Amino acid sequence: MTMTYGQYLRVPELLDLQHPLSGGKDHDETLFIIIHQVYELWFKQQIHEARFLARALEAGNDPTALATLKRMLTILKTMVGQIDVLETMSPVSFLSFRSLLSNASGFQSAQFRVFEFILGNRKAAAVERYPEGSSERLALAAALTEFTLWQSFLRRLKLKGFAIPEPLLAAPLQALPESDPQLQEILLDIYHNHPHDRMVCELLVDLDEGIQEWRYRHVKMVERTIGARIGTGGSPGAAYLRATLFTPLFTDLWTIRDRI
Repeated sequence: MTMTYGQYLRVPELLDLQHPLSGGKDHDETLFIIIHQVYELWFKQQIHEARFLARALEAGNDPTALATLKRMLTILKTMVGQIDVLETMSPVSFLSFRSLLSNASGFQSAQFRVFEFILGNRKAAAVERYPEGSSERLALAAALTEFTLWQSFLRRLKLKGFAIPEPLLAAPLQALPESDPQLQEILLDIYHNHPHDRMVCELLVDLDEGIQEWRYRHVKMVERTIGARIGTGGSPGAAYLRATLFTPLFTDLWTIRDRI
């Protein structure tokens, strides 16, 4: 059986997924739809990579873990770069079709929430925003039962012989970790005496910084497009997004900076 490019990638089905509600009257609606569909594809890939990374870390498979981290960072750069494309759409262009979105909002992206949950930014209340029994709610609930990426990294350190405090590994974290003085001493030792392990730490910092950069660019894009308006779906818009800025995922890797 032969396989064509279009068949393998399901190109006809892919190109049939864009249905501007303005019926083509608003030129930029097609761009808006495609950009956000591409983001959902990148979220899917980042989830795929993050879970692969977690398994590699826990197995002590550093070559795979490092390669996967570098791939995730490269994807993040692409995600940030896509905002440049979205910003070619003027506020007037967006506002001409914004009302057609009704209650639809990027705030509702379940895939981004799953990605956040894997990274460790978990809020159980987010699960309840999706209907009981829905695929989105089930995916988020399942993610809450997994160890976070930070815990997978700590499990790697324990496998390598570091005395990681047991409470940090006892159960999947349900919120961002608080600073742990004992863990900080271990991380300081790693930075001064274990260059290979330090390299893994620094790539995690790169990942954390990359997520924060994406959030910042997203906020500025929303501000320049809709200003202080309430977001679609009734979300607080830019005000909510600003509240998510500058909150690190891997707290202790930042806390030790003034002691290295």
